[in-house]
Amino acid sequence: MSTDVTAEQSTRPWHLRGNWAPVLDERDEFELEVEGTIPPALEGRYVRTGPNPASGSSPHWFFGDGMVHGVRLSGGRAEWYRNRFIRTPNVTDPLNDPMAGMGDLSRGTGNTHVLPHNGSLLCLEEGHWPWRLDGDLNTIGYENCGGALTTGLTAHPKICPITGELIGFSYLNFEAPHLRYIRIAPDGTLTQFEGIEIPNMVMMHDFNVTQNHVVFMDLPVLFDLEAAITGGMPFQFQRDAGARLGVMPRNGTNDDVRWIEIDPCYVFHPVNAYETDTHITIDVSRQREAFSSSNDDYAEVGRLHRWSIDLAAGTVTEEQIDDRPGDFGRVDDRLVGQRARYGYLMALDGEGNAEEPVYGDRLYKYDLETGACLEHHLGAGVRGAEPVFAPASPDAGEDEGWIISLAHDTASDRSKMVIIDAQNFSGPPVATVHLPRRVPYGAHGSWVPDHLLA
Repeated sequence: MSTDVTAEQSTRPWHLRGNWAPVLDERDEFELEVEGTIPPALEGRYVRTGPNPASGSSPHWFFGDGMVHGVRLSGGRAEWYRNRFIRTPNVTDPLNDPMAGMGDLSRGTGNTHVLPHNGSLLCLEEGHWPWRLDGDLNTIGYENCGGALTTGLTAHPKICPITGELIGFSYLNFEAPHLRYIRIAPDGTLTQFEGIEIPNMVMMHDFNVTQNHVVFMDLPVLFDLEAAITGGMPFQFQRDAGARLGVMPRNGTNDDVRWIEIDPCYVFHPVNAYETDTHITIDVSRQREAFSSSNDDYAEVGRLHRWSIDLAAGTVTEEQIDDRPGDFGRVDDRLVGQRARYGYLMALDGEGNAEEPVYGDRLYKYDLETGACLEHHLGAGVRGAEPVFAPASPDAGEDEGWIISLAHDTASDRSKMVIIDAQNFSGPPVATVHLPRRVPYGAHGSWVPDHLLA
């Protein structure tokens, strides 16, 4: 008997209904049904995490326990599908009063992003230590760099493709400095832990990295302690707080940060950033505001914009690249922090009246040099997910490879994984892996070649 939570209950909040509802069992399924041909060059795992409360309920989307879903590809076959709860203390030893665990950095969820680092999978969220998984999605334990990391770690660190170091930050720090800059070597050693002074405790979901700089986004979504205590959305947009970008050398300190004011806005996710001798260019999904009217306010959606920072003048110019609503932007991981020509985004729908993030039925491929955009249509009633690029080989060209994404058919309530030729992006998928269970809408994931895991 399936333990999927699929029944529509009008009294339940949106994050516990439909395909947002959690699944409560863990499965191992082998030799999956495939339509088309899986490229034999794809040797590895597609993994994606998301909030999935083990109890079947949570007060907010952000607070659900982490569940990782994975598909192993090898030899042109889809060898297995697995899903696993990340076995944090919230799953193995839950508290009757979640507030009693505040301050315990091991009581995280790992529900926002998963990526490879130091031979294992690192599952991340906003306010706690990451959790490590092996290649079969089994939980190894939390990662705090041997005790040296004394704060949480962002859900969106960047892996430098040149040095292999993990570059990130922590922003959920109640005592000043509210922002901490973090660098972790390829072997997991903490090499830099630097306090950065900002006037408010803000929701800094992501940031930007180039070859020689980092750029912090101090945007006006401010922390609300009372809302956090009552289990609501603990941040709210406050336009009067202003907005600015902080440019710092990658090995710099608080004294080296140059703060440059920009128009108030919010950005959940940048696509990528790179630098020249005179400028830093950042492509972001910019929205006018976020969480401005309620605990669950997804009426605003992002659109692709470009910030150009003049390093000599200390100014920022802003340009809207396109009017299509989209977010969850990615580039080829080999070009993070470098100049990348192509960026991939997921369409967003529901602007103006949505209580939930409405994942769209299209994926986008942008030519970041010309602004041209190709669309991949997933089908009527099909809602997509973050597009992840998998190169055909370690030295393949920038779009020589495939886009991998999950999709959910709202009519059949079935989920699938699509593999799209990045050089024939508007064409049909080269392969569709039909998954043996409904996969709830989630957050971020990665393509993980075998050589990146121990």
